[in-house]
Amino acid sequence: MKQLTCILFFLTFLTFHGTRGQEIAVLKYGGGGDWYSNPTALPNLIQFCNANIGTRIEPKPETVEAGSTTIFKYPYIHMTGHGNVFFSEEEAQNLRIYLLSGGFIHIDDNYGMEPYVRKELIKVFPDRALEELGADHPIFSQKYTFPTGLPKIHEHDGKRPQAFGIFDEGRLLLLFTYESDLGDGWEDPTVHNDPEDIRLKALQMGANILEYAFKN
Repeated sequence: MKQLTCILFFLTFLTFHGTRGQEIAVLKYGGGGDWYSNPTALPNLIQFCNANIGTRIEPKPETVEAGSTTIFKYPYIHMTGHGNVFFSEEEAQNLRIYLLSGGFIHIDDNYGMEPYVRKELIKVFPDRALEELGADHPIFSQKYTFPTGLPKIHEHDGKRPQAFGIFDEGRLLLLFTYESDLGDGWEDPTVHNDPEDIRLKALQMGANILEYAFKN
């Protein structure tokens, strides 16, 4: 039964990936964390990408739940928040199948979710660990070049920004950005009052992530 389920999910992903590849979604998860934070972030990133890297993404991102087959409609899913994250075993299995079938998840720590998401990712991939991406990874040299890797957008406690990933046969299928807070940089300028050059770096890095996800 499990093998049949995997095959059906894979065929569902292929069908929607081919017909609706220019839509993206936000992941709704359990545990009490604010998965809905930064509401203006993705719409602004979508607008930037459509204007600058030739995408045709629907202006309003959808919301999907971790255990739903709806996730297979989207080649890119965004996850963020400040606090607790919880995946049931069924949700973890669903996310694993989605990712191994060609999906991509970008988890952007909005400051505070890191210990919780690490714990839950063990459920999704008990056989794989997060690996830090070097500055030479292709995600940092798509449309825009970041020679030192992930940019620092918000200081918080002053730690260096880090990008971690989970891979399958060399393909980056999950990106976890930590101590950068890209989503805050994507938000409307009045939300955080970031300088324009900082917002531009955040949007350009976000565009690189989306471009990489769509191509790989």
